[in-house]
Amino acid sequence: MKTTYLSLLLLFIGTLTFAQSKKFEFIAFGDMPYSLPNDYKRFENIITQINNQKSVFSVHVGDFKSGSTPCSDEYFSKIYGYFETFKNPLIYTPGDNEWTDCNRKAAGAYDPLERLALLRKMFFKEKQSFGSIKIPLRSQSEKPEFARYVENVAWEYGGIQFATIHLVGTNNNLKESGDNTEFIEREKANLAWLEELYAKARDKKGLVMFTQADMFYMGNGSSGFQKIREKLAALSRKYGKPVLWVNGDSHRFIVDKPLLNPDKRTTILNFTRLQVFGDADMATVKVMVDPKLKELFSFRQLLMD
Repeated sequence: MKTTYLSLLLLFIGTLTFAQSKKFEFIAFGDMPYSLPNDYKRFENIITQINNQKSVFSVHVGDFKSGSTPCSDEYFSKIYGYFETFKNPLIYTPGDNEWTDCNRKAAGAYDPLERLALLRKMFFKEKQSFGSIKIPLRSQSEKPEFARYVENVAWEYGGIQFATIHLVGTNNNLKESGDNTEFIEREKANLAWLEELYAKARDKKGLVMFTQADMFYMGNGSSGFQKIREKLAALSRKYGKPVLWVNGDSHRFIVDKPLLNPDKRTTILNFTRLQVFGDADMATVKVMVDPKLKELFSFRQLLMD
């Protein structure tokens, strides 16, 4: 009996090791559709393209509308419907155009916090992905002190830790004057979430995080991201394994290494940032993961005809 149990255990460990050594691909994209109604068809073509790929999942990094189109319930519902037409799992993290910028007249002059509440209620009501094939997601909201942050989710695949973190453009909703309660509380949650994610990734081959904001725009970015950047740098240095940070916001395809060591001269080489296309340049990026490679990640642009 003991021999049989040991044999089964060794077989399970061997199978798990094999699965974690296999190559796989996922797709990242965001900041679309923007120009309406013309981009609806283009977005449908993007979904078709993704559905024809062999990616294990896809992630939309936020801004599923421009900052000058209405933040209406009807539009949110339309995008929700689109998200469900993905064949494989789709994960989404919010952008500023979906809530912080909804107070603009062209966007409908909504209350941003009311739109954020609707986003959380509509898009994060289930702890699972979108798509015909769904995967379970673990949410930061499972901790009572962060019950509000249903949008910060994590999952594992192929020995890699994946997660989203809610950071948005427009300086992460940090205002020069006025009530910054939302920013302060979400920043506290995000800093705690980063600590938790790196702890989760301790026994993984690497860590991949998805967010909307371009925190590295024009060098150091804006003050709404300062503590996050500092925490990210410190945790990445300590972690040592490959970290991939995927963001949208600036609509230009970039792969770089924007974090520096304390000497401000040398680069934190295990941290790579991928910035995806967006706005008029509706294209996606395929990320290839090869556990046998030291670099772990490589990238391919998926351009539309």
